[in-house]
Amino acid sequence: MGMSVTISAAGAQDAEEILKLQYLCFQSEAELYGNYRIDPLIQTLDSLRTEIADHLVYVARLGDEVVGSVRGTIDEEGTGRIGRLCVHPRLRGHGFGARLLRAAEAGLAEERSATRFRLHTGHRSEGNLRLYRRAGYAPVGNATGSDGVMMILLEKDAQAPGAYVASA
Repeated sequence: MGMSVTISAAGAQDAEEILKLQYLCFQSEAELYGNYRIDPLIQTLDSLRTEIADHLVYVARLGDEVVGSVRGTIDEEGTGRIGRLCVHPRLRGHGFGARLLRAAEAGLAEERSATRFRLHTGHRSEGNLRLYRRAGYAPVGNATGSDGVMMILLEKDAQAPGAYVASA
């Protein structure tokens, strides 16, 4: 029988495994854009350790192996910014990306009081765009990343706790 995948907060001990996974996962994005200097592929271990200490970072684990990761932070306007969502290539298409995305949204809303969420993905990244649209995100603009890749910005409102509770 197979093991189940669990989602939890990342710790400092996960940094190397996350960085290796990130490098593996973003190879397909680099190939799609013909650019192997995209930000996720040039991140340093020290900067990732800083992110784990300062931001919300979640991992998906299959047993002891980190097979997915996502990061979230909050900006000065209360917008939760979600980034670097990745799932091991052998496990894509099984809903783990959606679970990681929901974990980041929940953490940003509950722990950082996010009122909306924003993320971005490359304009050619159709699989990512489908995932984000299914999760309720809508395009709000474009930007060129520091790596030169055209990014589509997507946003959605955070659900207020008890938003669906009927009042008398």
